[in-house]
Amino acid sequence: MQLSRLRSLLPSLRHDLIIPVLLSLLALLMATGARAQVPGVEAVDARSVQGEALSLTPHLGVLEDPQARLTLDEVLQAASAGRFQAGHPPAEGIGFGITPSAYWFRLVLRNPGDEPLQRMLEVGYARLSQVSLHRPLPGGGAESVHTGATAPFESRPYAHRFFVFPLQLPARSEQTYFLRVQSTTAFIVPARLWEPAAFHAHERNDYMAQAWYFGMATAMVLFNLLLFVQLRDRIYIHYVAFALCMAFALAAQNGLVKEFLRLQSPLWSDLASTFGYSFAIAAGLQFMRHMLDTPRTLARGDRGLWGLVLFFLLSPFIFLFTGQTFIQTAAIVYLGAVVIGVAVGLQAALRRQRSAYFFLGAFLLLALGAMTNALRAIGLVPTNMLTANAMQAGSALEMVLLAFALADRFNEMRREKLSMQKKLLETQTTLIDNLQQSEQALEQRVETRTHELQVLNQKLAALSMTDGLTGIANRRHFDQILATEWQRAQRNGQPLTLAMIDVDRFKAYNDHLGHLAGDECLRHIARVLAASVRRPGDLVARYGGEEFAFLAPATDSAGVVEIARKIQQALHSLALAHPDSPSRRVTVSIGVAALVPAPDEGPDVLLRRADAALYRAKSDGRDRIVLE
Repeated sequence: MQLSRLRSLLPSLRHDLIIPVLLSLLALLMATGARAQVPGVEAVDARSVQGEALSLTPHLGVLEDPQARLTLDEVLQAASAGRFQAGHPPAEGIGFGITPSAYWFRLVLRNPGDEPLQRMLEVGYARLSQVSLHRPLPGGGAESVHTGATAPFESRPYAHRFFVFPLQLPARSEQTYFLRVQSTTAFIVPARLWEPAAFHAHERNDYMAQAWYFGMATAMVLFNLLLFVQLRDRIYIHYVAFALCMAFALAAQNGLVKEFLRLQSPLWSDLASTFGYSFAIAAGLQFMRHMLDTPRTLARGDRGLWGLVLFFLLSPFIFLFTGQTFIQTAAIVYLGAVVIGVAVGLQAALRRQRSAYFFLGAFLLLALGAMTNALRAIGLVPTNMLTANAMQAGSALEMVLLAFALADRFNEMRREKLSMQKKLLETQTTLIDNLQQSEQALEQRVETRTHELQVLNQKLAALSMTDGLTGIANRRHFDQILATEWQRAQRNGQPLTLAMIDVDRFKAYNDHLGHLAGDECLRHIARVLAASVRRPGDLVARYGGEEFAFLAPATDSAGVVEIARKIQQALHSLALAHPDSPSRRVTVSIGVAALVPAPDEGPDVLLRRADAALYRAKSDGRDRIVLE
């Protein structure tokens, strides 16, 4: 409010009075204990962050620490002195290229509402070596979280491939946060503020996109491995090595290696993507040499290409001793290798090599992604959704085009083979025809037999899970489904309900009417259960002897009790005669138990509770439903 009043007064003040007025106002604010503001940075109203993320780039004050030695107390003094630089233009992130400096970022979040707020602060670049978040406390000291690419993954307050900090904003409060970031590789800080539900939805989509890329890479690797096994052509194993190394490098760059392999060594955490990219370039050059046949078509230049392969195989080990001292030089060398690859592809295309067209198109897409990635790393292009995912998009498109190229190569080999066969066919037509007919007949028989075996296997699988007497699920099937649904209910925090059903005085029924009548009685009850429990996901099973059970996931006890009543009513309506029952008809006792599985519990807890409820139902007089 005081700042807005000052802005309204400025036009009416003489130029020579502006500075004294500002100094007087600042002194007044400090005297009354007001908080010093960073010039040009306003507090972010956290309530306004709904749905889409808010890029914090325009809202951050930035302080460079060239020696990387500033403490939080010194930074607080710098904030009070207005040394933080503000006014960054709207963008996805702030890039500093490759620098040994540490940077401090100041962020002020405001919650003017009457309810506390939860927000998620995301720093969306996985290769930042050190990331620390500090919140100064009013009475002195600070709450601090220290993590980063070189820190153990468990140091992250939220398990994610990027650095995500859950924030709690009390009602009617204003919180100041200081973010310290240092990186020995590319220094990019894409900071965004999320509402938790929106972040979780974004997180699911993000990991789905990552899974799509790496699933495609896995499919390409397996497909080309099969081709190598079948054809014994080394080009396919070179492509497999290239795809694996590229996928590993991108996984390291995107934080997935750190998350899923849990690298603990700070050095290896920093160098994982460097090794991946170096080996990927080496394997890619080898692939190019074989695909374009450079030992024959580019004899002199091929020696240089082979030298580059050796260089990229060995050069990453230099970083084990120098750290990331030469990372900027390495980025330039990587770009040089990309340019050489494009030049070789162009030369082959000018010679009208068929495979060169596919290779050049694929390599240009990858080269564009690689150049964008490298230029972003050294700070020459801004960080946004396009540049952040350029390498991955280029790699995906490159894999698709190279898949066509390798398929074309395979078809070319197949055409050559067919051409040779055609010459043999001219003199051996009859023999080949007979052989083909025999093969076709054999294939048909094999296909028919395979289909029959599949049908039999399916029937056997169904029989192994079905009770032979009643036709519903057996105890084995029930135990498997119970274990699966128990784990799902644990993950989702949903209730799981079990009803145990026992036929009242069934031994007396057997003794009086015989086992055949007893079996028919059980079949009648199974049909009643199957007709009453019809929701998708529910399971009816014969638990053993005269005991049955039905399992209802994501259902509370009231819903299952209602189903149990329908079962009792259906049996009453069926009126199966039971000479030794007080009601002169077959009845059942039902015990129902429901709970939300705790992390340290197993399905036996639910079984014991349902058994206890069934025991009470039988003890209380049978033909009733008891809820545990």
